[in-house]
Amino acid sequence: MAETNFDAKSKSFLSWFQAWPGATFHSHIKIEDLREKGAGRGIVATADIPVDTVLFTIPRAAIINTETSDLPKRIPEIFATTGLDDVDNEADEDGDETSGPPDTWVSLILIMIYEYLQGDSSRWKPYFEVLPSEFETLMWWSDQELDELQASAIISKVGKEEADGMFRSKVLPVIDQHAAVFYPQGSSKLSEAQLMLLAHRMGSTIMAYAFDLENDDDEEEDPENEDEWMEDKEGKLMMGMVPMADILNADAEFNAHVNHGEESLTVTTLRPIQAGEEVLNYYGPLGNGELLRRYGYVTNRHARHDVVEISWALILSVLKDSLKLDEEKWGKAVNELDLEEIEDAFVIERDSGEPDSSGRIHGEATFKELPADLIEQLYTLLKEVRKVSPDTIPDKRKRDEISLSVVHRALQLRLTEYPTSLVHDFDLLSGNRVSGRQKMAIVVRWGEKVLLQEAIDFANEKIRNMNAKSDHDNGPSTKRQKTK
Repeated sequence: MAETNFDAKSKSFLSWFQAWPGATFHSHIKIEDLREKGAGRGIVATADIPVDTVLFTIPRAAIINTETSDLPKRIPEIFATTGLDDVDNEADEDGDETSGPPDTWVSLILIMIYEYLQGDSSRWKPYFEVLPSEFETLMWWSDQELDELQASAIISKVGKEEADGMFRSKVLPVIDQHAAVFYPQGSSKLSEAQLMLLAHRMGSTIMAYAFDLENDDDEEEDPENEDEWMEDKEGKLMMGMVPMADILNADAEFNAHVNHGEESLTVTTLRPIQAGEEVLNYYGPLGNGELLRRYGYVTNRHARHDVVEISWALILSVLKDSLKLDEEKWGKAVNELDLEEIEDAFVIERDSGEPDSSGRIHGEATFKELPADLIEQLYTLLKEVRKVSPDTIPDKRKRDEISLSVVHRALQLRLTEYPTSLVHDFDLLSGNRVSGRQKMAIVVRWGEKVLLQEAIDFANEKIRNMNAKSDHDNGPSTKRQKTK
């Protein structure tokens, strides 16, 4: 029965979509049930499709946003532009609503809640029927499930408390003050707990599926905005829910692209797609941790983009132990740093390369360098150390030696922050002994450990090369004997 209902909703959604003026849906693709692969719905080719084929067209009128929903027209005072836009999605310090209109993030949450509460009266009802009601994104994980991520920095980026505060300060008051607008006549009001749950559901839907709605022409005029694949989730651009485009699943290697036009959005093939092959979009060069946080899944291909954060506090701790300065000299050196210029954490990452114009990736991602900003910040501190203790750092060679050894040791300590070993995690994954959220968490933490080990090996090799060069430079010289 559940399977029949799932397919029925897909068919109803497709019929609804095709009824929009200007909408197209290629005859050689279909919406397919991919739940056995953990992917929900997806779009699959039913016959071979050439490159540069338009797979479907979404008229802008079908997109849910501030221009198409009735809500901004019904409560214009809430959406009116005052020039006081708050783009950080955060409440004022006292928890009250900030002045000015809601940013695009809050606006879209309000609109999604409004359209959802209209039920059959909303012209997007069939679309809501295929949107998820349950999520695998980290926002919905229990503390015990999050613990499986171990020392991953992605845990600190979940932001549930911040989201709760934003909903209570910016979303719920609007609904409460305009209940007659949000609730259809004769319907019951939701409790605060129910509204919070609905707000989280719509927020997660937007996080996972919304697109920014800048035209391609507009993007080309901005040379600093070259990453046309990325979607805005920071409240700075108009966002919208794009029916059918969000049915597409995505991976680090992909075969289709969403093109933004003035009257519509089109999805076009980037290379030939064979019958039975899934049509895939691209969410950008995200590591599995970020992919899991935003979208609720992980993939093997996205592992090439994995990252690890290493804190400045850890670097300082290792450096202090290494230098063995007295507290007065150490404190004097550290206090000379400009706190506004100091980075709190640094990103360890590979050179993962860019996908080509057909969506393919080439070669292995390799670790090629330690974070330049970390090395620069270390050099800055060591320069101050030299001022208070010249003998500790007599020359640049000693500075480089200390910097490398400190980073190497900090990377080793960062790896030990994960309670389980690489071998243990690999055995769990390769032995197919885990599933669901636990498996995704292990994929994330294992990938980060692999990257850390690569960084450790890289730093160790740099140290060996430096020592070898030093031994060569300082070794006994052989003078050629004069012959008489």
